[in-house]
Amino acid sequence: MDHRLLEIVACPVCKGKLMLDKDNQELICKLDRLAYPIKDGIPVLLEPEARSLSMEEGR
Repeated sequence: MDHRLLEIVACPVCKGKLMLDKDNQELICKLDRLAYPIKDGIPVLLEPEARSLSMEEGR
């Protein structure tokens, strides 16, 4: 994923900053504890597609 894109994308729920998790190919919102998938290099920033992070993952 292009780092320039990462600088401008935001969480669709809280509008907060997203962090890239390269290992799992996800964008993480720590405020909402949600992980948005990246499919074929394209972030899927839809709340129904996000998975909830466990307490350990949300740290």
